[in-house]
Amino acid sequence: MTEKIFNPFTDRLSRDIRNTLSSSLVECLEAGNISSAEEVAKRYLAEHPAPLYSEYIQQRLQLYKEAVKTIHGGSEDPIWRSTILWNLGLFFEMHEVLEHAWYSAQGDTKLIMQALIRAAGVYVKLGCGYKPQARKMADKAIDVLTIHQEFLSDYFQPEPLLKALRELDPQPPELVR
Repeated sequence: MTEKIFNPFTDRLSRDIRNTLSSSLVECLEAGNISSAEEVAKRYLAEHPAPLYSEYIQQRLQLYKEAVKTIHGGSEDPIWRSTILWNLGLFFEMHEVLEHAWYSAQGDTKLIMQALIRAAGVYVKLGCGYKPQARKMADKAIDVLTIHQEFLSDYFQPEPLLKALRELDPQPPELVR
């Protein structure tokens, strides 16, 4: 028997939990606390889900606490915020935060945000075993991120990220200045 894994691409409950929690993080960052995420978690946990779901929820709540503690009161810059989420392994949540800012961004900033969303998507896909899809996303991200390395260097050293995307390294690099 194959062990069931938390996979939002093949399991509806996984997808619903991930998407609802992730959306709540945007509210948590605004409020400076994780009350919104705790309410979402309480609703799902009240249904007594299988351990793979409850473990995911509990893990996310812990990471959200850390994210809010680090981000709240800091810069409003969505790229800065996204690097913190990346370093916590919150790749789908990074996508969520950047996507909100991407809607109103323009020019190169919009392209860079889209490339960072794709870079995060690479690790979402790899985490669920979708290597060919991750490769396509990585290739699209690499082109833009390579062109804009100087811009990115204000936030983090871009070369480790570019190297990881080129090699499709399953271990995401830490984004450091």
